[in-house]
Amino acid sequence: MSDLGVGFRCLLEGQRWMARHGRQYGFGLLPGLIALVLYAAALVALAVWGEDAVTWATPFADDWSSPWQGLFRGFLTAVLFALGLLLSVLTFTAVTLLVGQPFYEHLSEKVDADVSPDGTAPQSSLPLWRDLWISARDSLRVLVRAALWGVLLFVLGFLPFVGQTAVPVLGFFVTGFFLTEELAAVALQRRGIELRPRLTLLRTRKPLTWGFGTPLALAFLIPFAAVFLMPGAVAGATLLTRELLGEGAGDDSASDAGDTVP
Repeated sequence: MSDLGVGFRCLLEGQRWMARHGRQYGFGLLPGLIALVLYAAALVALAVWGEDAVTWATPFADDWSSPWQGLFRGFLTAVLFALGLLLSVLTFTAVTLLVGQPFYEHLSEKVDADVSPDGTAPQSSLPLWRDLWISARDSLRVLVRAALWGVLLFVLGFLPFVGQTAVPVLGFFVTGFFLTEELAAVALQRRGIELRPRLTLLRTRKPLTWGFGTPLALAFLIPFAAVFLMPGAVAGATLLTRELLGEGAGDDSASDAGDTVP
């Protein structure tokens, strides 16, 4: 099977694993719901006060005649809100993982142990506070990279024809890559693999990364889908990590046995 297919299979297997572990799934929804409320409040605030912010930032347009002033500021307001939506998609996973770090760490360990031939999972040698600090620091560094890509793609979107065809497709692949990095970071960080080696590892098998992350990015466009898919996405990213590192997997009986573990 090609790497694209393997990545997509990891995504589906993660959701399937989560569906068999209902108790874990219920807890996994909480971080996504908290992040959803925060993002919804931020977007509502942007919609309500975005026009005022644009007016404050463009005092040079105060003396422009109608309709140019309204058209100019209306365009900038739309651009501001669209950029906010794009950044929301790019950053939702990072914020949700940060909010739910302790649970997702436990969930990832369970998946590792569930599919491992010897029933064990790699353990972090660092205290929880240190893991949280590294996760927050690395998430911020990834978000900066993602934001730069987002701004670049947004600007390229104004190019005739290319901006309406190739750029949106490229945007989903870029988003898929960063989604995969953020999700796989839970399992990779437990193995002591830091940000730069993680990015290098993912770049060496980009089709695998895209096969997992790009369909997930598309699914996240569906309202509230990210909240319900996030626990399974973390499980699938753990399976993806094992594929990237060439770690073996146990049989289905081991997976079924894990259904009884709380």
